[in-house]
Amino acid sequence: MNNDVGAVLMTAEKLAETVKRLAEEINKDYCGKEILFVVILKGSLVFAADLMRNITAPMRIDFLQASSYGSGVVSSGKINIKKDIENDAEGKHVLIVEDIIDSGNTLAKIKQLFKERNAASVKICTLLSKPERRETDVECEYIGEIIPDEFVVGYGLDYDERYRNLPYIGILKPEVYEK
Repeated sequence: MNNDVGAVLMTAEKLAETVKRLAEEINKDYCGKEILFVVILKGSLVFAADLMRNITAPMRIDFLQASSYGSGVVSSGKINIKKDIENDAEGKHVLIVEDIIDSGNTLAKIKQLFKERNAASVKICTLLSKPERRETDVECEYIGEIIPDEFVVGYGLDYDERYRNLPYIGILKPEVYEK
């Protein structure tokens, strides 16, 4: 275990089980439909790669990079879209794949963006959800795990661009970010 991580929240095995369960739900709901699978960069990359390998529905994959954190641990509330998708979302069944829903501000804006682009449907799949931190109500159709209000890293999630490569999700020790 990394010395900056205080406790493991989800092991690699638990992550694999969660991904498989989410994929089964998505496969059932999207039977006969093509998905525009929109991966929110950078944190969702690892989760999305595992998830897409378990989805049987046809899909096009695209990427959107948005941020509201910078190098802090609390959302600034201001959403910055750094990279937009390349596919046209009009008439498509958009599945937004996110690593974690914290305040809900970023995902609410992204979901609204796809509705404005006349997507046939817009759903969200998140690996983790922190309902205690919610500032904006955002409907999420697929939730991997509900977690406590802790700062987590690993499996794509980061603090200041570090820890993404950990094969588990752990709680970052406060002394790392309370400098």
